[in-house]
Amino acid sequence: MKDEGKDGDRDFLQWDTISLMSLLGIYVIIGYYKEAERSQKYKDKITNQKFDINYIKKELHSILSYQSDALHWNLEQIEKVEEVAKIALYCYEKISKDLGIEMHSKELAEKRINKIIENKDTFIQFSRELAKKAQIRESITNQPKEKLSGSKATLTIKNYLGGYYFFTCDEIIIEKEKIYLIEGKHSKQSLIPSLEDIKDGLLKMILFTNLKELKMHGKEYHPFAVLRLTSEINIQKDKLTPIHFNILKLLKEESEENNFIVMLNNKNLIELAL
Repeated sequence: MKDEGKDGDRDFLQWDTISLMSLLGIYVIIGYYKEAERSQKYKDKITNQKFDINYIKKELHSILSYQSDALHWNLEQIEKVEEVAKIALYCYEKISKDLGIEMHSKELAEKRINKIIENKDTFIQFSRELAKKAQIRESITNQPKEKLSGSKATLTIKNYLGGYYFFTCDEIIIEKEKIYLIEGKHSKQSLIPSLEDIKDGLLKMILFTNLKELKMHGKEYHPFAVLRLTSEINIQKDKLTPIHFNILKLLKEESEENNFIVMLNNKNLIELAL
């Protein structure tokens, strides 16, 4: 849980976040925030939250000597959620008292945390319901950062462990037995989208390029993953900075190595001489 105070947001851990990290072989540490500062802009909001670094260090040392894979570690982390949640609530109460800031309802937080503590299956179901709702909202919303011409599509991925991941494709293109799953990143003021946006797109490429089977309305298709980068500015080679060149060069190598397509506006990056 991360609570920014009554004038800010409050977010909770989702099962499919942990499941996705397990799929990618990433070891998760479920920690808690111990310190924070008062926001200068809002009365009841905190900022610059810091984890309990000693707790994080202890967990990192445990990972170094851990003998099993990320999935088993992450499942064990879920078993410790009740203990960590109680500490998190205590820390937020202390932060609230020390800084004189009102936080979100403790009772509602406890109710949400109990969903996790109750049992893993309840936590999974509750998280997936929220993820499905987010998927539906995303599928009917046009983001200003996306400059695409096709239709969005919902994409639900199931792994061999039974984990479900609810995504949307910014655009799909169907050519006979082929289907192109397109993740779009757009920039209004720069020649190419930000590095953060590109990294976010690459996460989707990891998933899309590892699909073993894809069906739409019962018909099977051969999927192709596409990362499409667009800009309001007309991209000309002589206008690209050395930083842009380096990013695009690395992207080109990445796409060739991992079998996905990168489009720069309407041109395949592989066809461009970089």
